[in-house]
Amino acid sequence: MNTSSNTYTVVYASVMVVIVAFLLAFTSTVLKPKSDKNEEIDKKKQILASLNIRDIQNENIEAKYAEVVLSDMIIDTLGNVKAEKGGFDVKKKDINPENLPVYMCKVDGVDKIVVPVVGKGLWGGIWGYVAVDTDKMGTVYGAYFSHESETAGLGAIIAEYEGFQKQFAGKTIYNESGDAIALSVLKAGKKVDGVGVNNRCDAITGATLTSNGVNDMLHDSLKKYMKFLKNNAK
Repeated sequence: MNTSSNTYTVVYASVMVVIVAFLLAFTSTVLKPKSDKNEEIDKKKQILASLNIRDIQNENIEAKYAEVVLSDMIIDTLGNVKAEKGGFDVKKKDINPENLPVYMCKVDGVDKIVVPVVGKGLWGGIWGYVAVDTDKMGTVYGAYFSHESETAGLGAIIAEYEGFQKQFAGKTIYNESGDAIALSVLKAGKKVDGVGVNNRCDAITGATLTSNGVNDMLHDSLKKYMKFLKNNAK
């Protein structure tokens, strides 16, 4: 074949496209199990972080998770258990009022309930996990948050323990009458009806929209779990 002809060029280009496509597909197939495993471990690490278990090596995450997370159920907004297991496999995008993952845990012999929260920040998705004591007021035991693309040094601070997450421990989810979600992220001095001192967490200076996003995320997500949390309060 004449290597300078148009036919040769077209055939050569077509063969190269097929080869590259095959190699990409092959690489993706080979690497997918490892990628999936890394995502699984990272998710377990995030759940453990909400339970204030943070200083743990990756190789110990699965054992620790199995120790403290007793079950991963799926519930609905009425508090009904839809499935006794499988909550861990629910993706963030698939969480809805009829498909709510919830994690029943025990830390140092004390029951905790971990629920995922999902929302929108300034530039993209934000998410996290809130660990709750099984008391009447829904006291927060710990919280973990992360983000897709918030601004470094501003909105991205939601992913920092000392800078943002630490303040949630000890706050309460409900208002004084216990009939509404009141856990909030607010600017200093801002007053909101039904939000008391024990419900307030400080917004991030210079990251108003991200802070508002976390606030909305908490209210929108936690109210879906309110029936279940109330039913399991001791």
